[in-house]
Parts: sequence; structure tokens; C-alpha cells
Amino acid sequence: MSQHTELVITKILNAPKELVFKTWTEAEHLSKWWGPKVMSLAVEQLDLIPGGIFHYSMGTPDEQKMFGRSVYKEIQAPDKLVFINSFADAKAAIMRHPLAPTWPLEVHNTLTLTEEDGITTLILKGHPINATEEEMKTFSDFRPAVEQGFAGTFEQLTAYLEQLTN
Repeated sequence: MSQHTELVITKILNAPKELVFKTWTEAEHLSKWWGPKVMSLAVEQLDLIPGGIFHYSMGTPDEQKMFGRSVYKEIQAPDKLVFINSFADAKAAIMRHPLAPTWPLEVHNTLTLTEEDGITTLILKGHPINATEEEMKTFSDFRPAVEQGFAGTFEQLTAYLEQLTN
């Protein structure tokens, strides 16, 4: 895998890793921060077991709905979470990105958390799997937009963790 096809995002969080892990794996927490800033999130299903699914809907301000899903591959609480993320339909079936038809159908993600003195370092690595060359290129070309999107999402996570720890 080339460096151009792997997305790596690091975030330092002022919270213990057990709490950060919970915010990634419990419906009541995910609904408060996951996704783009302008969208609301509803957890449709969350089965935190290997092979289990996190199926969610995101609502836009003009009341349109998009769905996504993650299938959990590996769960090592509170240190690591491995999942395959995809756009989905209302029944959690994989579907194409509604605005980018050459976006990869599946993106493999590894979340690792390490803690020192109550400060957690989050590292999220993602790369397309089972993707065509065109899909790999799209993933690479959209990297700045994806990084910007995660920056906003992680701002929401930071603010949410501040609420929980104060």
C-alpha cells in the first residue's frame, strides 16, 4: 500500500482512553459527535462484536438522509478497534457514495488509543480494500477533503469529551 492510499490522522485528546473508546463504541456517545458538523446522526444499529454492525443515518439541515455502516473486525477494548466502513442504504446494505460514484465501496480502518497521564493519543488509519485503480485514485484525490471532514468530526469529539470530563 502506498502512502497516497492510506489516510493517517492523529489526535491528542484530554481524556482517558477508556472514555475515548466508549465514545467510539456506544450509541449514546456516537450520536453526539460522529459525522460532519452540519449533520445530525442517528444510530440505527450497533452490535459491538466481531462481525457486528454499526449502522447509522446522517441527516442534513434540509432533511436529506444518508446512511453508513461499519462492520467490526477486531475489538481490543480500550486500545484498538478495527472496522470496515461503507456507505449504505436504509437496510445497511453496501452502496455507492451518493455524490462520488468512484469512491471505494469499503475502507478498512484501524483506530488505536494510547494514554499517558490521562491524555489519549488517537491514531486512525484508513485505506480502501477490494478497490479498483480508479477507486484508489479517487480515495487519494479526495484525501484533503476527507482530512478536513475528520478535522471537524474530531473537533466535535474534543468538545463532547470536554463536556463529559468537566
